Formats: sequence, structure tokens, C-alpha cells
Amino acid sequence: MTSVVRPALSLIVLMTLITGVAYPLVVTGVAQLAFPEQANGSLVRDADGRVRGSALIAQDFVGDAWFHPRPSAGAFATVSSSASNLAPSNPALATRVIEDAGKLLVPGQGPVPLALLTTSGSGLDPHLPPQAIDYQLARVAAARNLSPAKLQALVDAHIEQPLVGPPVVNVLALNLALEQL
Repeated sequence: MTSVVRPALSLIVLMTLITGVAYPLVVTGVAQLAFPEQANGSLVRDADGRVRGSALIAQDFVGDAWFHPRPSAGAFATVSSSASNLAPSNPALATRVIEDAGKLLVPGQGPVPLALLTTSGSGLDPHLPPQAIDYQLARVAAARNLSPAKLQALVDAHIEQPLVGPPVVNVLALNLALEQL
């Protein structure tokens, strides 16, 4: 029995050290060397060097003077990040979307963009399509006493074109630039 248990225990200890200690240390070290910003959370800092958020996680902005991200099923908390898991046929989802559309609707501006009414798969997507940003432009310009043309130029400067997919705007980066005006 000892001839079987001893090698088995030795193998468990060896594999635990390799897969539980050595491998994570090597991967972390490579990530820190090759991609230090991403490995540390893609943090966004203000002009004073204070961390204001992450370029990968949406944040809630309240008030007319800010561009708002898409809704979050987890109240923008990373611990509970997820989609709402409500099916399109669920009456609770329809009720929430109708209520949100009523709050966001700007008369004469057309329907509210879908991205401002639906959550992302993670519940924390920091990006919006430019159309969803443009829909909020008049509200933000009026709240900040800015000309819509000046605000549109700021938005245009923050449009990103990913390798795959349509153009997007990072709402946190846009709001930080808006804060600098």
C-alpha cells in the first residue's frame, strides 16, 4: 500500500506546486512585463494621477451634465457583474425598458437608441455606439452651457474603431475629457 500512496501523494504535492504556484507566478510575471497596463486593470487616471476607474468597466454617471452609459443589471458593481438573465419574453424586462425609454425620450429626437435601454452581457460594458452618445448630446450641452458643435467635436475625438465590429465611445474617457473643459 505504501508503494502506491507515497508516489500518489508526491505527485499531488508536485502538481500543486507546478499548477498552483509556479504557473500562476510565471503567467503573472509575463503579463506584468509584456502588458503592464492591462495586467493592472487598465486604470484611468485624472490629471492629478488619481485613479478614476478602469477603461474596461462602466461607471454610473448621474445628472444631465454627464453622458450616461448603458444600464447595468448589477448596479455597476463588479462583484455582481452579469446580464439580467431576463428573457425577451419576460414582462419585467419589457416593463424596465419601457420605463427607461420614457425617462430618456427626447421629444422630436426619435426613438431612444437600443444601447441606452439594454444591458450588456457582462453588465459592465463601458462602450456605447456613437448614435447613443449623439442622442445625449443636446442634454449634456444644455446642462454645461456648451455649444453642441464643440461637444460634438469632443465626442468625435473619442470615437474608437475596434479591429472587429462597429465604432464605439468609451463613456468614462469621454466624461473625463468633458470634465477637463
